[in-house]
Amino acid sequence: MKNTSYKGSAFAACTSSMILLSAMLASQSASAHGYLEVPPSRALACQKGLNTNCGGAQYEPQSVGETFKGFPAGVGGAPLQGPVDGKIPSGGHSLFSALDAQSATRWHLTEIKDRNIDFQWRYTAVHPATKHEYFITRNNWNPNEALKRATFESTPFCTIDGGNQKPESGAKHNCNIPADKNGHHVILAIWTVGDTDAAFYNAADVNVIAEPELPGGWSSVGGIAPSTALLVGDKVKARAFSANGESSNYSVEISIDNAEDGSPNNWSFKLAEAINKAHTLVRAGVRDENGTIEPVKGNNSLYAQKESGVIRYEVQLDMREDAAARMAVASQQPEYVLDKGQAKVEFSMIANRKMNVEATLHDEHNKLVGSTSAQVDSGSTSLTLDVRSNPGKHTLTLVGTTLDGRTTRQDTQATQLTGDGAGADYDFVFPEGISDYTAGTKVLQPKTNEVFECKPFPESGYCKQYSPTATGFEPGVGAHWHMAWNKL
Repeated sequence: MKNTSYKGSAFAACTSSMILLSAMLASQSASAHGYLEVPPSRALACQKGLNTNCGGAQYEPQSVGETFKGFPAGVGGAPLQGPVDGKIPSGGHSLFSALDAQSATRWHLTEIKDRNIDFQWRYTAVHPATKHEYFITRNNWNPNEALKRATFESTPFCTIDGGNQKPESGAKHNCNIPADKNGHHVILAIWTVGDTDAAFYNAADVNVIAEPELPGGWSSVGGIAPSTALLVGDKVKARAFSANGESSNYSVEISIDNAEDGSPNNWSFKLAEAINKAHTLVRAGVRDENGTIEPVKGNNSLYAQKESGVIRYEVQLDMREDAAARMAVASQQPEYVLDKGQAKVEFSMIANRKMNVEATLHDEHNKLVGSTSAQVDSGSTSLTLDVRSNPGKHTLTLVGTTLDGRTTRQDTQATQLTGDGAGADYDFVFPEGISDYTAGTKVLQPKTNEVFECKPFPESGYCKQYSPTATGFEPGVGAHWHMAWNKL
């Protein structure tokens, strides 16, 4: 392990670096990807459900924090590089900007019980590493301000020389967290890539309670991550589990009695308070450097003493239906006119809640001929379905679900289509449902607006032989389509 120090602490933001980064990354033939796995990075904690409202970071923690190398100062006296102040966790990428939010209760804190720690990375596209560095926030830092260079100590407390070799996932970086670091801190882990101009900056939110400095005998057994607004009449239950199953004696439930209680941060605080009032061997809250555990309005951790037998908690939401939620088709045309079997079916809907909606149109034989989906705001919204069908009676079905998932509403309306039909009937619009193609399957080729029928066995096997790069048997288009299909 190599410890390295840097001189100087005067830093200035360089926003042009982010513009240059886009061009730099686009020009590289390959891109490295990876994330801090132990302790989990802020983004990985999002993917694990420990953090909420994380934007795109929860889907690809391996891409978070990639920007120019050079932290905290420029390399070799060069202009300042690395992430911009205020955007250090995201690396300045808008897709991950939710990670730049910073407050004392915004993020789940991983407990660090031993100052001798093994950091561990996971690489999804490994490239050589010149080094891995670990910075930590200064004492008396303000956890309610955006993270800046000045938030962190000017030198890393640990540096691992990478030798410009490809690191292995799961390899351990043994480091020691300084003795004067206690309580809530952010560790900035940096993987500097050897064959590009980039580095990966991963923020990890930790609560340093290393024994024996902080006695108490508590073990972490879960957390309360407030994510969903609740309504009056809803309930939240912290379910306790021992090695033998659910331990109902230590389970605690609260009810949402008023609108203020329903705020995510408020019900998290209320549940944590209820747990602490009900038990002495179980505590909920955030633990400070003195070992005191107190609830906060935000993310709360759950702790248990060994004699309780509790090894984990699960938080369960019992949400009642939103009886006042409404949604319906507001208006549609008397009829829609098909042109060679195609039409745009436009209609308006109205809802009094934000909803995820799906609209489908079925013909008189209950075949799906058009669909669309969208997230809509409360009020009136216009929707359009691209339809392929024949004249006749159709059924328009609109289904909406409130964003919290508690309530679904449906409206069904008769719809009339006239004009020129699509000609021969068909089962699928190519290549939809391709895995179900068998002898006699009829498909509409949207490129030619013609219908083709899959030939009998054994030629029917060719009907499924299609991919964007292998189109030889595509009906009416591929070089060998006639081996698989008959044109109707």
